[in-house]
Amino acid sequence: MAYTIEEIFETVKMTLYYHFDIRATTLGVNLKDCIDSDLERFKRNVYDRITTYGRLLKSEADRLEKKYGIPIINKRISVTPISLITETLDSKGLIEIALTLDKAAKDAGIDFIGGYGALVQKGMTKSDERLISSLPEVLSKTERVCCFVNLASNTAGMNMDAVIRMGEVIKDISKRTKNGAGCARLVVFANAPEDSPFMAGAFHGIGEPDFSLNIGISGPGVVRSVVEKNKDCDLTELSEIIKRTTFKITRAGEMIGRELAKGMGVPFGIVDISLASTTDVGDSVARIIEAMGIERVGAHGSTAAVALLIDAVKKGGAMASGNVGGLSGTFIPVTEDAGMAEAVKEGALSLDKLEALTAVCSVGLDMFAVPGDIPAETISAIIADELSIGVVNNKTTGVRILPVPGAKAGDWVKFGGLLGEGPVMAYNKFSSKDFIMRGGRLPAPVTSMRN
Repeated sequence: MAYTIEEIFETVKMTLYYHFDIRATTLGVNLKDCIDSDLERFKRNVYDRITTYGRLLKSEADRLEKKYGIPIINKRISVTPISLITETLDSKGLIEIALTLDKAAKDAGIDFIGGYGALVQKGMTKSDERLISSLPEVLSKTERVCCFVNLASNTAGMNMDAVIRMGEVIKDISKRTKNGAGCARLVVFANAPEDSPFMAGAFHGIGEPDFSLNIGISGPGVVRSVVEKNKDCDLTELSEIIKRTTFKITRAGEMIGRELAKGMGVPFGIVDISLASTTDVGDSVARIIEAMGIERVGAHGSTAAVALLIDAVKKGGAMASGNVGGLSGTFIPVTEDAGMAEAVKEGALSLDKLEALTAVCSVGLDMFAVPGDIPAETISAIIADELSIGVVNNKTTGVRILPVPGAKAGDWVKFGGLLGEGPVMAYNKFSSKDFIMRGGRLPAPVTSMRN
């Protein structure tokens, strides 16, 4: 499909004035053929594979950024789920692999490397159990390694034994890292996508080729600007306006992605059309919702507004590209979105309402801080609530929860950099321990029986 002069000028305008960018270029890398019975050779194979392709990714992305003037913010790598390639390693060997991943990413100039994780929606192998137990040490000893655990799916249900374990692990990570920030590099999922370019949950799925270049585009500032310019149109017209805007954003993103993949000599994977907030002024999903006419995100009507936004974004992206994938919707993180953080501070947005919003968004409960004294079983209960939304509705949901040691509800915590800052949110103090600790497996819904 050819690109018109008008589209090029519009893309330049979006980039200059409304924070349009390529939020993530993530190269998926297969590590299965790096396995070796000798740990040192195994580590060397992993290091060489990541540094070789990581440096190539960075150099090609830098070249295209200069060529087109469109910022390419993050250069990332995702790898084969590590629990699948470390079956024969003990806990010490696992840590050494994690440190190798971290060093390789750093030496290659890669921002983050994802895939240190496991798929345990139906049960855990010994390798899965070792990996989950290693997470606190890994996240306290590395800087760039991102971790995931898929705990549920619409066809398998939810592994409640693993949910219980993750509550304990998250508490441990919180204690070992400053302000509990290590928890920001861990996400737990229902229906984790195998091709997402966004961290912390990116991994290179088993159905992927040896390499796959995935692009995450983002333009909340662009969408907000067109919403603000159309204050008098009805919701049907507003949806069309957002849809057309997303179409343009997706077209520009796919052009960059395909040229980047061609320059690297790897297959192009998908465009993830998620609207991803940052701490920059104007780069906020919350501000889009407020521009629609909601005084503060979290007020009554917010869920309907998010539903309209998500629907329009998905339709616009699907019309622009046949390779839409990943999460493709919108992120609603608290600490990474100044508008979300402000809404919590002013009392407009509670944890319960945030959970309600995730029923129609594409990501889940993301980057929210809670008091450090939260019981492990309450963390598990929050996870179970959120992932059940994904299981029942056949969609991806995730949780990135940040217990902050020594903090209480209402405190303001600064995590720095991309992680942002925000208020510590209150949680329901009534216990669900007896329910959660039953364990077992939450059955899949009847809608999973589609064969």
